[in-house]
Amino acid sequence: MVGVDGSPSSLDAVRWAAAEAARRGAALTLLFACAVPSPEPYTPVKLPRSYRDALLDQGRERLEEAKKVAEHTAAVPVRTELRAGQPVAELVRASETADLAVLGSRGLGGITGLLLGSVAVGLATHGHCPVVVVRGAVPEDGPIVAGVDGSPLSDTVLGFAFATAAARGVRLIAVQALASADDEEDLTSRLQRWKAEYPRVEVSQRLVEDRPVRALLQAAEGAQLIVVGSRGRGGRGGLAGIGLGSTSHGVLHHAECPVAVLRPQALPERA
Repeated sequence: MVGVDGSPSSLDAVRWAAAEAARRGAALTLLFACAVPSPEPYTPVKLPRSYRDALLDQGRERLEEAKKVAEHTAAVPVRTELRAGQPVAELVRASETADLAVLGSRGLGGITGLLLGSVAVGLATHGHCPVVVVRGAVPEDGPIVAGVDGSPLSDTVLGFAFATAAARGVRLIAVQALASADDEEDLTSRLQRWKAEYPRVEVSQRLVEDRPVRALLQAAEGAQLIVVGSRGRGGRGGLAGIGLGSTSHGVLHHAECPVAVLRPQALPERA
């Protein structure tokens, strides 16, 4: 599923998602959500129906443009969906039945100078499936970089990263920052288990004494995708499941390639 708004960034996301759908043998859904003013009597300011219709017509036009881009990119089944509602809420709702949700890093409503749009942050924070935020050129032979920290979510991250590397025929780099000797042993064990399932994936591990965001960004020079968990073992108490952690948030804001964010429940279980 791709969130569409007609911006160049969202069309980049459509291209990325169409190519990924072709690899997976999956269909592609393009979704446009627009905040159409309510027609209910209690609405404080009543807008003419022609205004609401114009917003929906604009959405249909942008979906048609995105569909042409997708069909030009890859031979995959493409369906479009127009929803009246707040973009973040509608995308989060759609992610409940999606295998993967894809967005451009910034939409038409973005503020000049910001690297990441509020819709991308909202979906990465609350999405029910893996979320990929697309930015920058994607080298086809670049590696997949996975950020791990020893938390339970690390295996989810590694599973997604290994599957992606296998499908694309590229190598995988697993990065752990601020690691101890015990962390090295744990990471080696995790990689061995996933390597047994994906024996053709060439994998290397990097344990570095550096801050996680900087370590991941340095490892990702020339990469085609960074995979991170929404929150790691740095979460505390009742806040552990709320919002994005500092690492995922920092990588989303500063990476020069697409970033996949996985939440604990964001496992691709559906065909």
